[in-house]
Formats: sequence, structure tokens, C-alpha cells
Amino acid sequence: MRERIKNIVEKLMGNHILALSIGFVYLWFGTLKFFPGMSPAEELAKNTIQGLTFGWLPDETSIVLLATLEVMIGLLLMLNIFRKQVIFVAMGHIALTFTPMLFFPMESFKEAPLVPTLLGQYIGKNVIILCALITLVRKHKRIIPPV
Repeated sequence: MRERIKNIVEKLMGNHILALSIGFVYLWFGTLKFFPGMSPAEELAKNTIQGLTFGWLPDETSIVLLATLEVMIGLLLMLNIFRKQVIFVAMGHIALTFTPMLFFPMESFKEAPLVPTLLGQYIGKNVIILCALITLVRKHKRIIPPV
């Protein structure tokens, strides 16, 4: 039992600050989506998912699924569990966050492509998160010796 606790503590202590910070953001923003009207990105997320699923997924379902995904990504990154798999899921999620710039260019840009609106800036900052995730993947590859 003691060894198991020690392994858990070592796993948590070995977590990278990028994983903790990205995990915190995912957990925070994902949790907001569970409460209608609390997330400033709620309508954008619903509209984007409507576009991506061709209206197949109801708004109420889509926002709960998105919130669940974001909270799970956040928790797993912060707890350093399934790191590599979670990073790839997060990278897929982040890639999809750029689709509103294609679906809603009038809302994303004052003058495309270099003058974003506040919404466009909100989406554009995800480049930083994507780059941080790529850094974590590269770090993960160096830590785990080849089998």
C-alpha cells in the first residue's frame, strides 16, 4: 500500500508545469460549460458543433459532451494520467477550436485575416496552447525510453 501511494505521489510530482497549467485551463473552462450561461464561449461552441455535426447533435447534448471532454482532459493532464493519449485528444480538440474562423469569418475578423475581433483573438490564442501541447509530446518522447 505504501509503495502504491509513493508511486502516485511520484507520478504527480513528476508532472510538467505546462501540463498543470493547460489542465487547469481545460478544467476551469470545461466546468463553466456545465452551467448554462456561465461560459462566454457557450454559444460559439454550440454553433460550431452544429456546423461540424450538420445539426445532428442537439445543443444541450453537445455542450454537456464538450464540457465533459474538457474537464476530463484537464483532470487527466493535471493528474499525469494517460499523458500521451490525453495530449493527442487535446490537440484534436484545439485544432477544432479554429473552425469558427472558417464557419463564422464575419464574427472572427474585422478585416480578414490579420485584424481579428475579440472572438477571433479568443480563438487565436489557442495557438499557444497547441504549441505547449506539442512541447509536452516532445518532452514525453524524451522521458520514455524506447522499448
